[in-house]
Amino acid sequence: MPDSIVYSDTFSSYNVLDVADFKHDRINHSKLVADKKTHINGIENFWNQVKRHMRKFNGVPTSHFPLFLKECEWRFNNPDPQSQVNNELSGINTIWVDYLGQPLIF
Repeated sequence: MPDSIVYSDTFSSYNVLDVADFKHDRINHSKLVADKKTHINGIENFWNQVKRHMRKFNGVPTSHFPLFLKECEWRFNNPDPQSQVNNELSGINTIWVDYLGQPLIF
């Protein structure tokens, strides 16, 4: 989106980002790991966790990838298993859905 900030390393494929309507900050890892608040370690950590989780399934169908990715995002933001349980139990009005988005009835 316009006015967004995108952080990347200096990989040449990211050159196409320089023509968009957002700010593009780069980190040259061969010279510097982080520059003040500009770094990509958080997103690299997230993708490493996603790939580790996805290996359990030996890949996922492309059509289901967004749901698996959303699950990984939730797990990343709620790393403590006890907080995951508490978080789910507190959602009294939570609607559980299956992988196709259909409501589950218990």
